[in-house]
Amino acid sequence: MKLEHVLAGFLPDSRGHDGLMLAELLSAQAGARLSVATIQPPPWSTPGPGRADESAWRAYLLEQVEAGFEEARKRVGEHAAFVSHFHRGSGRGLVEVAREIGADVIVIGSGPRGAKARISLGSTADQLLHASPVPVLLTPKGYAENPPARIERLTVAYRRAPSCDAALAVAAATAVTLAVPLRLVTLVVGASRARIEQDMLEGLRAQAMTDLERAASSRRPEVAVETLEGRNVAQAMGGTDWLDGELIVLASSGSGPLRRVFLGDTSVKIIRAAPRPVLVLPRQPSGSRQTVTK
Repeated sequence: MKLEHVLAGFLPDSRGHDGLMLAELLSAQAGARLSVATIQPPPWSTPGPGRADESAWRAYLLEQVEAGFEEARKRVGEHAAFVSHFHRGSGRGLVEVAREIGADVIVIGSGPRGAKARISLGSTADQLLHASPVPVLLTPKGYAENPPARIERLTVAYRRAPSCDAALAVAAATAVTLAVPLRLVTLVVGASRARIEQDMLEGLRAQAMTDLERAASSRRPEVAVETLEGRNVAQAMGGTDWLDGELIVLASSGSGPLRRVFLGDTSVKIIRAAPRPVLVLPRQPSGSRQTVTK
């Protein structure tokens, strides 16, 4: 994974400003270029009475886009590039833009529903999380209201699987690029103590710590490891301290298509419970190695 060009999907509302704030923070800390894209539905494409109004409608849409970009410029200034693109699906449109401009990561805000400081998966995120060939960075609702001064730490949600080993390699290199520490956490989740015997739970915890320590020792000696335990994913995620400038890193499901973002059920639960932005990485071939460059 390179980190030279950051793409922010933007709408002139609070969700758009949340993603834009995080994209600017990431691009500045990585020394990367920043592009801001708005996806609009295409005008009419079939003959009919409305055909004569197509050019006027297209002009109106572009006028709305430019008004939105003016809002974005107030936050990021003139150093960013601004892109307008027509597509019926906002997520698929962002994938097209990312390919055209060579973006290395796509950053978006939360969906329209959901609680403050949490991530809601709307239609844009759903399209990206099943199709994007580059990492997708999801921003919690309200992030722009009180943003951190910088990215402070990367936390990898780790499990013993080839896809997570590849994600760890990416996260370790990204931590070096951003000059931040790296933490590995694994979740030990059970319905209740009545349903999971204590000795089984202790065994799961011990195995998780062994896996984490092995992974950490193969990367950087200062990598921290932690096991999060709870009756469910949300409770486990609440069992640790999160820095204001934390980013959570997730690997795609090992059963998904290669070089695409694709999530399993547990990953979706982690995203919904996450109190900080979540970076979802595409699945890589087994044994692959990636590097992050400025």
